[in-house]
Amino acid sequence: MDASSSLASKAFIGIGQIRPLGAPVEPVSSGGCSTTGGEGKASCGSSGGPDDMPQEIWDKVKNHPCYSEEAHHHYARMHVAVAPACNIQCNYCNRKYDCSNESRPGVVSQKLTPEQAVKKVLAVASEIPQMTVLGVAGPGDSLANPKKTFDTFRMLQESAPDIKLCLSTNGLALPALVDEICKYNIDHVTITINMVDPEVGAKIYPWIFWDHKRVTGIEAARILHEQQMKGLEMLTARGVLTKINSVLIPGINDEHLIEVNREVKKRGAFLHNIMPLISEPEHGTYFGLNGQRGPTAQELKAVQDSCMGGANLMRHCRQCRADAVGLLGEDRSEEFTLDKIEEMEIVYDLDKRKSYQDKVEIERQSQHAAKQEALAAAKSQMGEVDPDMKVLVAVATEGHGRVNLHFGHATEFQIFEVSAEQALFVGHRRVDLYCQGGYGEDEQLPSIVKAINDCHAVLVAKIGACPRDELKAAGIEPVDAYAHEFIEKAALSWFADYASRIASGEITHQPRGDASIRQGAYTSEAA
Repeated sequence: MDASSSLASKAFIGIGQIRPLGAPVEPVSSGGCSTTGGEGKASCGSSGGPDDMPQEIWDKVKNHPCYSEEAHHHYARMHVAVAPACNIQCNYCNRKYDCSNESRPGVVSQKLTPEQAVKKVLAVASEIPQMTVLGVAGPGDSLANPKKTFDTFRMLQESAPDIKLCLSTNGLALPALVDEICKYNIDHVTITINMVDPEVGAKIYPWIFWDHKRVTGIEAARILHEQQMKGLEMLTARGVLTKINSVLIPGINDEHLIEVNREVKKRGAFLHNIMPLISEPEHGTYFGLNGQRGPTAQELKAVQDSCMGGANLMRHCRQCRADAVGLLGEDRSEEFTLDKIEEMEIVYDLDKRKSYQDKVEIERQSQHAAKQEALAAAKSQMGEVDPDMKVLVAVATEGHGRVNLHFGHATEFQIFEVSAEQALFVGHRRVDLYCQGGYGEDEQLPSIVKAINDCHAVLVAKIGACPRDELKAAGIEPVDAYAHEFIEKAALSWFADYASRIASGEITHQPRGDASIRQGAYTSEAA
């Protein structure tokens, strides 16, 4: 079956939108890998392996935490804040250049010169050998600061040739700089594309700076759109992998993002990351100060699910700061401030880094093989489970793909959609830390429950009596029977047991409610 007939056989359900079965869909190009999950295979943004894609693509994504959901458990990335200027204004953005207590894009503690950035990268890479990727993601736009951005890449390429280079951009200046991108072997580029209709874009972008003047309204959005599409096509033609970031803004571009997904897929986008709007008023954005809300968990998932079959989806994004350091979901940037780097003895040992990463890869492959065995074993327990039943479960994990974290120690939960066929990673939820100073903070429980309110169960390594009772009262089953098991096996085993209890009449399956998404959270230091 070709791509167009496959897409046409699906019903696309967005917020307030249903596309009938058999509705015509424009043909799309492959734009990267094509698998969609299950049996050890997954989309590029999940855990795709070498059998899913050409070898040259696999070599680019296998240890890139943003391009592979599996890799993000094992490999780290860092951003350097060398690009403060921006050539557009977004209604969801407020850049802060001296801020250590917010976790969202556009925020940094220190702006760096290219020389300072390279020194910081070498310091981080010497201390964190699994750090494989360096990106310029702001705090403004990398290509609105081309000299600073490319000077950083040039010097880093000479000093640390094993590190992958990435940049993020709004795309306005992209077409003019594609040659420069390719010159420095930057083979991963993220473009933020929130619309393909200038009338939608005019509600998101009040102005752009173009041809030495400020342009506003629909004309500004039209120019931005044309530059984004042209730049994406040029990168695809040159073999550069592109990830598209889209911010879901309820009432403005939620339904429209389905069309964005189709259009970027046609132009060869490798991955599409649909992110929730960060709209808390305390962050000082135009949308936040004027009451524009972000999406609920159910709304975000509905749009993401509607795009299945288009460009491959990324669901493990943490909407990082522009100076983030470490694994996705953690931030070690405070360990590498300029004053601390000055006191460090930096030894960049390429052989030592490679040796360490070889060990990481062996561990990763062993875990992958064990996970597949566990999945097969769990599926064999399913019996007469309703193949159409799907539920969400939250998982407390500190990494390595296992249920290995105490409920009270979690600052986020990974969310899996579980059925008789698979346990599919679909996102994460930030929460307030429950255990502080060795004691549970009961006033935090309602916000945690609210964050996972759409889940039927939460899998944990251990849980105390008070949160256990609170979760049960909210209709969420606390489960510690699968401590230290691989997540997918644990989720499927719980699901088989859940289904058997339904079949025996012990319990009745009930749909869950919606959940809140906490994005752009203040860090613990602020509290």
